[in-house]
Amino acid sequence: MRLFGKVRSLRPASPDAPSGPAPSPAGRSLGRAARMPRAASASGRLTVRRMPERAARADRETFDVPHWLRRYGLMAWLFIGIVIVVAAVVFATSRIQVVFIAVFLALVVTSVLYPVVSYLARVMPRPLATVIAMLGSLAVVAGIFTYVITSVAGQWSDLADQFGQGIDDIFTFLETGPLPVHFTQQEIYDSINTFIGEAQQYISANAGTLAGQVLSNAGTVALIFTVLALSIFVTVFFLTRGADMWRWFLNQMPARSRENVHRAASAGWYTFAGYARGTVIIATADGLMAFVLLLIVGVPLAAPLAVLVFIGAFIPLIGAPLAMIIAAVVALAAGGIVDALIVTIGVALIGQIEGHLLQPLVMGRQVSLHPVVVALGVTAGTFLAGLLGAIVAIPMLAVVWAVYAALHVPDPPIEGNLPDSKLVAEGINRRRRRYNERAVGNAEDEPSFTGADPGLTLRPR
Repeated sequence: MRLFGKVRSLRPASPDAPSGPAPSPAGRSLGRAARMPRAASASGRLTVRRMPERAARADRETFDVPHWLRRYGLMAWLFIGIVIVVAAVVFATSRIQVVFIAVFLALVVTSVLYPVVSYLARVMPRPLATVIAMLGSLAVVAGIFTYVITSVAGQWSDLADQFGQGIDDIFTFLETGPLPVHFTQQEIYDSINTFIGEAQQYISANAGTLAGQVLSNAGTVALIFTVLALSIFVTVFFLTRGADMWRWFLNQMPARSRENVHRAASAGWYTFAGYARGTVIIATADGLMAFVLLLIVGVPLAAPLAVLVFIGAFIPLIGAPLAMIIAAVVALAAGGIVDALIVTIGVALIGQIEGHLLQPLVMGRQVSLHPVVVALGVTAGTFLAGLLGAIVAIPMLAVVWAVYAALHVPDPPIEGNLPDSKLVAEGINRRRRRYNERAVGNAEDEPSFTGADPGLTLRPR
């Protein structure tokens, strides 16, 4: 402020003022520097005055497109872009399906074993805790399969006799039962022999193709072992260095985006881990209940059928029911219709317990998808990628919804009852009729131009 005061004192005096010493060049430069803000502010005011005129001129030159059309057109283009990105991701995933399956299995195992490893890491190094947790899980899986194989080998002879007797009972029921259509045992045997003969002819005619398929299946077995080895390798690093790997990934992001990325990823991982752990718990509960039910009824091969129910629980909607149907068929063949009915009723009860007790208790709010969304997702995933798509569809949908909910701030919800659709449609029709009547009345009030000058041109208002 003292500097500007000196500058003002160095300005040229008015004609009436007494003459004094001429200002120095430094004073003149300081004076010009002091007067520069005034010139800049003046030019700024001129620019502000002209900006509305230019904006109005630019607005007149643009096309007269309705606001709603511009808005929804932009939304349509954004939706098309999202669809293109999703399609590109699905296509890229299909090209590296083996890697995707390995990473997906690694994420599932990591979500199940991560709490165990974190608990053990309190008293020992984390790598050692990872090794102990993985070896313990492998021992549990190996023990289950060993028990299943042992039970199958011990009950196979009895099962063969019971199965033959059950087939005879089924034939007798079809021949003399209350069904409106009856089949004799000879007709059934003839049909089976005809089917076996056609199968033999097909095998002899397509021996080369079947041999190629066998070789391809051998390659599939090797591919399965490759996927398992890769998933175990990735799981070890996820359990041991998962936090460091995620921190490195966040450091590669721009600083302004790290918080949003971490929040969205945390919500997605919480949902995925909850779904994976919940599915394992529910599948284990279904297998145990099916095992107890089959033991009580006396159905042979209860342990293998329970394991089949456990595996089927990982396929939403259809996996567990299909496994239970197979158990009912085995009960029908081995024990008769009464055992099959008991197993079927027990299967229905297990489904009710799972849907109304286990799902809300175990899953909670971690996976809040509507049953319609689940059905559509499983169907779409089945058509896109077969069995793998049916398994992966629901966790992927749950993760996408969790990420969207983490990044999206919803508006206040609608409260109360919505207007009836009939009343809304009738109100729209009434407004339309009033508008048409008003337009007709305005047209009748306009003066007639009959006999007027033919050169008269009517201009719009």
